[in-house]
Amino acid sequence: MNFVLNYWGILLLSLVLGGTTQLYIRSTFSRYSKVPVANGSTGAEIARRMLDTNGLQAVQIRPVGGKLTDNYDPRTRVLNLSQGVYEGRTVAAAGVASHEAGHAVQDALAYGPAGFRSTLVPVANLGSSMAWPLIIAGIFLNFPTLITFGAAFFAIAVLFQIVTLPVEFDASRRAVVALEGVLPPEQVAGARSVLTAAALTYVAAALISVLYLLYYLGLGRRD
Repeated sequence: MNFVLNYWGILLLSLVLGGTTQLYIRSTFSRYSKVPVANGSTGAEIARRMLDTNGLQAVQIRPVGGKLTDNYDPRTRVLNLSQGVYEGRTVAAAGVASHEAGHAVQDALAYGPAGFRSTLVPVANLGSSMAWPLIIAGIFLNFPTLITFGAAFFAIAVLFQIVTLPVEFDASRRAVVALEGVLPPEQVAGARSVLTAAALTYVAAALISVLYLLYYLGLGRRD
């Protein structure tokens, strides 16, 4: 079956999906940011416990500015937690902190998809920077082959997004398992809801990127 992919249709879908997922994660995070954790621990303390349980005492935890700017840096082995998560004593903070600690555990265990994603970073950055100039030039010059080359570069960036999905899902799975020994079941379920909402943003972004890739490949096949 042939599918006609319309640029404006994809753009509208991306706006709807992007807006919906962002609204969902913000509302979910906001909801569970009002629920105190039963043991009174901060996000940093919960992450520290998870790291130590996995023998990662060498990993440092530091507060960083911004909201939902949490990340794990495998190069420096530093877990960066936004101020609200670092100091927060809520279910949302516990979920996010444990998720990022899950990435540190992946790094320590040499989790395959995470390692593959790391190797893709420079190539994906190159693909992103090269794709758009080639695609735009191909469209304005009516040169389909140039569009195809641009789509090939864009495909590398799309691959990075797809590989990111299992990495994020696995980090959330590890986080939930760790929290099951720390929080009561209803609060673990709340943390899972926060992490699921965050995961949906990655899924939506990957889906939209795949649709754009198919659209640009279609333009490259024009006669």
